[in-house]
Amino acid sequence: MSTEAIRQKLNDSKTARWTALIIVSVTMMFAYFFTDVMSPLEPLLTAAKGSENGMGLGWTSSEYGWFSGAYGLMNVYLLLLFFGGIILDKFGIRFTGLLSTALMFGGAVLKWWSVANDFGDSTIWVPFGGDVQAQVAYAGLGFAIYGVGAEIAGITVSKVIVKWFTGHELALAMGLQVALARIGTAVALGAALPVAKMLGGVNASVGLGAACLCIGMISFLVYNVMDKKLDASAASVSTEEEEGFKFSDLAILFTNKGFWYITFLCLMFYAGVFPFLKFATKLMVFKYGVDPELAGLIPAMLPFGTIFLTPFFGGIYDKHGKGATLMIIGSILLTIVHITFALPMGNIALAIAVMIVLGIAFGLVPSAMWPSVPKIIPMKLLGTAYAVIFYIQNIGLSMVPMWIGQVNQNNTDASGVIDYTESMTIFAGFGVVAIIIAFLLLVEDKKKGYGLQLPNAK
Repeated sequence: MSTEAIRQKLNDSKTARWTALIIVSVTMMFAYFFTDVMSPLEPLLTAAKGSENGMGLGWTSSEYGWFSGAYGLMNVYLLLLFFGGIILDKFGIRFTGLLSTALMFGGAVLKWWSVANDFGDSTIWVPFGGDVQAQVAYAGLGFAIYGVGAEIAGITVSKVIVKWFTGHELALAMGLQVALARIGTAVALGAALPVAKMLGGVNASVGLGAACLCIGMISFLVYNVMDKKLDASAASVSTEEEEGFKFSDLAILFTNKGFWYITFLCLMFYAGVFPFLKFATKLMVFKYGVDPELAGLIPAMLPFGTIFLTPFFGGIYDKHGKGATLMIIGSILLTIVHITFALPMGNIALAIAVMIVLGIAFGLVPSAMWPSVPKIIPMKLLGTAYAVIFYIQNIGLSMVPMWIGQVNQNNTDASGVIDYTESMTIFAGFGVVAIIIAFLLLVEDKKKGYGLQLPNAK
């Protein structure tokens, strides 16, 4: 049997490609769990030190905002994510995957150690945060290291899926990977606070997340065996070495208008979702009167909804196309959601309904956006392309939580109640910009013929 026949057998085998997808998706599911494991713990983090049965850590709202934004600091200001993309295109999936999962696990351990220890009243100066409590600074450092690994792992897994699913169910595969990852987010939002209270503190939930990341690193080792076999069988056709990165190729990337539209759409859309989730639990408590014990369950509905919706919309894109249209609709829904949250009215039923709509938006845009990148950028530059997108996205993931944390601090009254009108208006503004960019992408697709409105499956 020829090498080409073996390659086709591997790529056309549903068992092989879906097994590979499940393995790498497990790694990302645990990563998403750890990313959001602290979000529902904000009430304990900002409670007076020693309160809440000794579990309160005494962080301020601005310190929590800085900690949440620390996730992207190294990616943004040290350009580590950008270099991670170059490493991916230059050295391949296997090396980059192990590097990224090791960084995730190491950062998680540092973060766990930080919240498990009391550093007294000592403070440390941090960029963009000034003097913060030592515990906050160490936890933020761990989260930043973890963030480097998580984002590089994200672009690596994206390239894995393109490698196995191009010409097949690409959008569905990406949608299912996102769906499995969202399970991690949903479990974190719904279970982190009960686990912390049951097991005696914030460190319990963070420690659980670190243990999961260790399992995720092992999962990627298993995938590496499959990837090596795939490359060996395709040695005379298409290998990582033959598609190696060249700096001269960056011109293809940086002069592509469609690529930049997707990049900034990603920035605006995700700035209106992930940073929002960091503050959604307390929003439910202060604005909609939800019991603090249950408040994390309402934001958890968002990732649970996308578990089903993202693969569903991805399947539509694979069969019927209309990728740019899906991104436009999702951006419109995002804007409507945050406008509703900004209005000075509402109850628990409205909060639940609006969160469901946000879940639909969160299913629409990623299911169309990520599979559209390979239609615009060649495979040999795909790692760098995803890295640039994730890099720009990390600017939002880093800066927006710090901004919102300070806004919420400024809108907190003497009794500790937060007025969320201003912060929700900011999120709505991100949605408006996303709508404009999505329409510009549609126009560019008609000019250049990227095929964003065409089906993926051949």
